[in-house]
Amino acid sequence: MIGLGGLLVLLAVAFVLLRGDLIREQLDPKTPYQTYRPPPAPDYAQPTAWRLAPTHPEAPAASDPPADVFFVSPTTYEGGRQWNDPIDDAKSDRLFRRVMAPNYAGPFVRVGRIFAPRYRQAGLYSLLTLRDDAKDARAFAYGDVAQAFRWWRDHDGGQRPFLIVGVEQGGTLAARLVAEEIAPNPGLRARLAGAYLIETVVPATHPALEPCARRDQAGCLAAWTSVPASDIDRGKILLSRALVWGPSDELVNLRGPALCFNPILGSTTDEPAPARMHLGAANATGLEWGARPAFMAREVSAQCEGGILRVSAPRSASLQPSGSWTEQRMAPGFNLFYADLEADARARVAQLSRP
Repeated sequence: MIGLGGLLVLLAVAFVLLRGDLIREQLDPKTPYQTYRPPPAPDYAQPTAWRLAPTHPEAPAASDPPADVFFVSPTTYEGGRQWNDPIDDAKSDRLFRRVMAPNYAGPFVRVGRIFAPRYRQAGLYSLLTLRDDAKDARAFAYGDVAQAFRWWRDHDGGQRPFLIVGVEQGGTLAARLVAEEIAPNPGLRARLAGAYLIETVVPATHPALEPCARRDQAGCLAAWTSVPASDIDRGKILLSRALVWGPSDELVNLRGPALCFNPILGSTTDEPAPARMHLGAANATGLEWGARPAFMAREVSAQCEGGILRVSAPRSASLQPSGSWTEQRMAPGFNLFYADLEADARARVAQLSRP
C-alpha cells in the first residue's frame, strides 16, 4: 500500500510537470502545412463574415461616434485538427464575445464604430512553437485581414477618421496591414488617428509610422508588450522568441530593439508612470457588449525597459490570470489599461478632427 501510494504521488507530480507538453501535443495539427487544406474563405460582403460591424456600414448615423475602429482579434482558437480557425467555430466565437470583445474592443466602442472581421486565425499552437508550419499558418491569416480591411475601406461611408487596433496575434497581423495598406497611402494616412498594437512586438528600427510621443498626436503607432515587473527574465525570453515581419513578408526573429508605448503616459518613452496617473483597469469578461465596466484606478504603475513594458502587480484579484491552461496563454480576461486606452483614443481622434 505504501509503495502504491508513492507511485500515485509520483504519477501526479509527473502529470503536473508534463501537463503543458501533453496539451501542446494535443493542439498540434501534425499535418505539414504544405499539404494542409485551410477552411473556406470568408466573404466580407456578407454580415456573417464580421464578428462586430454596424448594421449600415455605408451610412453612419448622426448618433454614431465620430470614427471607425478596425479591430483585429487576438487568438480565440485553440487548434488541434486545424492550423487555421474555421470562421464558424462556435467555441472560438464564444470566447471572443465573452472575453476578447468586452476587454479589448470595449475601450474603443465610445470612440468609433467597431469593425471586427472573422478571419482564419492561426490556432494557439502556432503561437507556442517556432516551427515553419506555425509561421505559415500565421502568415496565411494575414490574407483574410487584408481583404477585410479593403472591404471596410471601400464601404466605410465616407472620409471618417479611423483607428487600427490589433491584439496579440491580431496585433502582428495589424502591423503588416499598417505597413502595406496604410503607410504608403496618403489618403488613408491623413485619416488615421492612431494604430494600437496591443501585446505586440514591433521593431523599433524603421517603423511604418512615427511612434506616438504625446496624446495630442494623430496618425502615429502605439505598440507594446507587457510583463509583470517582478519577473526579471520573462521580457528577455519573450523578445528572444518574438516573430516580426521580414522583407519578404515572412515571419522572422526580432533583431534589435522593440517599440514600447506606455498607455498610462500616452507616449513611447522609458519614463516611469506612477500608479497615481493610472486612469483605470477593468475586468469586462462576461459583460453585455457595449456595457461600460467599473474602472479600478491607480491599480498599476508601468515603465518601458529594454523594449518591454514592465507593469506592477495589480491589487484586485479580478485582474489576475485565470482559466484553463490554454486560456492563460491567450490574451488575459481583463485589461489593465482600459480607461487609459479609451482616453488616449478619444484624444487622437479629436486631434485629427480639429480644423
